[in-house]
Amino acid sequence: MKNFFLPVLMLLIWGCGESQKAPEIIRWEEQAARVTIIRDDFGVPHIYGKTDADAVFGMLYAQCEDDFNRVEQNYIWAIGRLAEVEGEEALYSDLMFMTREEAVAAYQSSPPWLKKLCDAFADGINYYLYTHPEVTPKLLTRFEPWMPMYFSEGSIGGDIERISTRRLKAYYEEGIDFPEAEELELKRKEAKLEPQGSNGIAIAGSLTESGNALLLINPHTSFYFRGEIHVVSEEGLNAYGAVTWGQFFIYQGFNEKTGWMHTSTYTDVMDEFVETVSGVDGVPMYRYGEELRPVRTSEVALSYKSGNSSKQRTFPMYHTHHGPITHQLRGKPVASAMMWDPPRALEQSFIRTKQDSYAGFRKMMDIRTNSSNNTVYADADGNIAYFHGNFIPRRDPAYNYREPVDGSDPATDWQGLHTVEENILVLNPPNGWIQNCNSTPYTSALEYSPKRGEFPYYMSADEENFRGIHAIELLKGRAGYTLDSLIKLAYDPLLPAFRVLIPGLVEAYGSIGGNDPELGPAIETLRSWDYRTSEESVAMTLAHFYGTHYDTYGTPPAGMTEQQYRALSGLEFTEYLGTQSPESERVEVFKKALETLKADFGSWDVPWGEVNRYQRINGDIRQSFDDSKPSIPIGLASGRWGALAAYGARYHNNTSRIYGTRGNSFVAVVEFGDRVKAKSLLAGGQSGHPESPHFDDQAERYRTATFKEVPYYKEDVMDRAEETYHPGKRRKK
Repeated sequence: MKNFFLPVLMLLIWGCGESQKAPEIIRWEEQAARVTIIRDDFGVPHIYGKTDADAVFGMLYAQCEDDFNRVEQNYIWAIGRLAEVEGEEALYSDLMFMTREEAVAAYQSSPPWLKKLCDAFADGINYYLYTHPEVTPKLLTRFEPWMPMYFSEGSIGGDIERISTRRLKAYYEEGIDFPEAEELELKRKEAKLEPQGSNGIAIAGSLTESGNALLLINPHTSFYFRGEIHVVSEEGLNAYGAVTWGQFFIYQGFNEKTGWMHTSTYTDVMDEFVETVSGVDGVPMYRYGEELRPVRTSEVALSYKSGNSSKQRTFPMYHTHHGPITHQLRGKPVASAMMWDPPRALEQSFIRTKQDSYAGFRKMMDIRTNSSNNTVYADADGNIAYFHGNFIPRRDPAYNYREPVDGSDPATDWQGLHTVEENILVLNPPNGWIQNCNSTPYTSALEYSPKRGEFPYYMSADEENFRGIHAIELLKGRAGYTLDSLIKLAYDPLLPAFRVLIPGLVEAYGSIGGNDPELGPAIETLRSWDYRTSEESVAMTLAHFYGTHYDTYGTPPAGMTEQQYRALSGLEFTEYLGTQSPESERVEVFKKALETLKADFGSWDVPWGEVNRYQRINGDIRQSFDDSKPSIPIGLASGRWGALAAYGARYHNNTSRIYGTRGNSFVAVVEFGDRVKAKSLLAGGQSGHPESPHFDDQAERYRTATFKEVPYYKEDVMDRAEETYHPGKRRKK
């Protein structure tokens, strides 16, 4: 009798448990049932949902499976709660973000379709946490639908990332200008680091073997900053590409008909206004023309970690109509103006992924909130295009907006936005290709590029770099492109910067009568070099160490201040070092480079692959490195030397070897036609979990530039399927 009633009793208990589930859990489970996740043989998730919201739910769930740590970290930073994890020093990172109340208001004012996506975003992450009780968040145990308002355009924080937290701290802590000497030192340190940026190349069908347009998607970010994902719904969404962890839109990628690659723009989209503030009856007022206006004041309370406890500081916040007060200049407060329209920016980011023609894509650009990026575009109709920026304030060119302007003068105010037609735009140039490598738009399509004199100076910094020079040389006069030949172009090993640097060193050594028994052979190694990087190249090792040692040991020429020296562009700086610097200095810097190599490796005669390595020990956001642990050689080189396939380090952990931390991360080549075709590659692998087979299953492919085929269509996805499941019910196929 006892054995008979036990199963009945268990069913009754289970039934009671089901009826007592919270309504949101029931809602999550119902939505999860409408979502299917198919993991291919590289662990890339292909998300299928009935609605866009269902797809977003599955998209965030899958991202959390792959790397919840990075999803959470991005939102800890974005919503201004970093100090609660990292301590008081992070308070000024948190200070410049909008308040929770403002984010909630932005969410509530969003159109219903966007609110549904935001709801699905939060539900997908919260359902992941509910179904993975073993996961312990650092801070965020629940995600809210207003959070994407902070994370709406471009990378993580978009323009607000450009606000100097050091200046902000100097203003709040000391009420002073940030010291000029410290500013110069920071610029000097930044100049030594691996450059940030990306490459985008579009090829018209007139130059391809198939007659279809091709697109190179080549962001240069910190490694593992973006995952690879495919998201599909029955409402017309079918986008594939790279997503910054925690975003619910494909940031750089393609659908069946259109493709988009964003490169960081150096268009002037932020300005500083020096305000004249005085007190009137105890109320701060700022001058604007003939009138005095009240400074809008508020308070924000920020929590921060202090030992094992939490403390709180309250900060006053000040705004003029130009924007928030962010620092001080010569004793006067400065307001920073920027694009700040989170709902519209989020709308544009998602709408972009569903366009099926140039007409639709061009109309989407009229939203004009894509402020931090240029866009290289290609489509199935054969169009190729380049948009230099998108959000560009209209200004009086009589004023120099590269410097802070007088905020009390109404003539300095922004006068609305330039239309897309007024912006720098390239569409279907007769040369058949477009390139942007964070360089000037005035060489984007060679002789068919936009003309400098036809646009206001503030629309472009008009600076070339060695990656741009390299891309143009490779693209000129070529035809018959395929996906594979575009990959080969994107990984061309030539380093144009060394064509300037190295002959100057060789000449200097000969000029001073060099006959050093050790220096001589090293110089001869460089003399016979073809300026191409490879794992086996000793010359590459010598050139890299010579170039980087000039950052430390080079000195400004006579009559040039340190500030002017550091203000030289990359090309100007390289030209100076190669042909105008003192010959004796070139030789002395090279000697120091050899001394470093001998100290670290026992000899200067070291192949580049012994020095330049890839290592991923764990899933930490900031990787640690260890010379005693396994790593693999990498023949790629820094983008500062003109490498299109950039690979460099921004920190070293006191190791002798150089371990890459940024550069080529997600890379894809796409061919548009009746059916879209693509190949892609990730640094390391899709998963952030060391125990996963997809943690580093692309590392060797990354080394050899062996791309994987992208399964875009459902039948191809099923052929490559490794796992198929609904969120919350993962199981082997």
